[in-house]
Amino acid sequence: MSDPQSQYPVQGAGLGLRRPLADKLMANPPAEVDFMEIAPENWIHVGGALGKKLRFFTERYPFLIHGLSLSIGSPAPLDEQLVHDIKAFMAEHNILLYSEHLSYCGDDGHLYDLMPIPFTDDAVRYVADRVRRVQDILEQRIALENVSYYAPTDSSMTEKDFLLAVLDEADCDLMLDINNIVVNSINHRYDAQDFLRDMPASRIRYFHLAGHHVEAEDLRIDTHGSAVDNDAWQLLGDAYEQFGPVPTLLERDFNFPPIEELLDEVRRIKSLQIEHENAEAQHG
Repeated sequence: MSDPQSQYPVQGAGLGLRRPLADKLMANPPAEVDFMEIAPENWIHVGGALGKKLRFFTERYPFLIHGLSLSIGSPAPLDEQLVHDIKAFMAEHNILLYSEHLSYCGDDGHLYDLMPIPFTDDAVRYVADRVRRVQDILEQRIALENVSYYAPTDSSMTEKDFLLAVLDEADCDLMLDINNIVVNSINHRYDAQDFLRDMPASRIRYFHLAGHHVEAEDLRIDTHGSAVDNDAWQLLGDAYEQFGPVPTLLERDFNFPPIEELLDEVRRIKSLQIEHENAEAQHG
């Protein structure tokens, strides 16, 4: 379990729980998985056999939730009923943290994709106001994720400066997605190391790690449908060197390999964490 004095709600290496994986993971709950994460929208108000499956996992592992549809940057009114439902769901399952994408996914209806928010001062103030409202309802801080994007709608600010401004203005936390830094740095031609270096250590709650699709040498698509690539592993190691062994969750959303292959990636995360823990101890 997490150290109550720590800024991290969990420790070690985690795995995103997806419904196609549930039966296999139930048959042999993996000891190498330290925590799990789900999208609350896929499980809120779910009862019956599926509800029992979720309870099986939430009774065995520390849990985080990562939202899909709060649409924090949307022009539509904030879905406060969803936030209240999330608050009740977190209490029911003893969930430790709620994170969301710094993006929007709809206006009058859902777009079923994550759209980039304009990188402007006005957008910073608008999003931060909505984040503060969410935190007031939940009575706890949330974490925002740096998202992948492909066609920025307004680049008055850089992605990095926009992210930092929202975090500061809203006074919320950061769930840092390592793969999204890799994808965006290639697609938008910036230095991943520079981006990483400027992230606020005190706001980081945990990392995400996932695979992406190489469409072309200069175009990567964030898919969560393949193994983690070498660039992301390298940047994860760099992140541990900078921030220490931050808890890290492996995401896989489709093209599921055998469970053992996923667990090999979880073990690799843990191995990197231990390596950096040992290095810190030697330099301590």
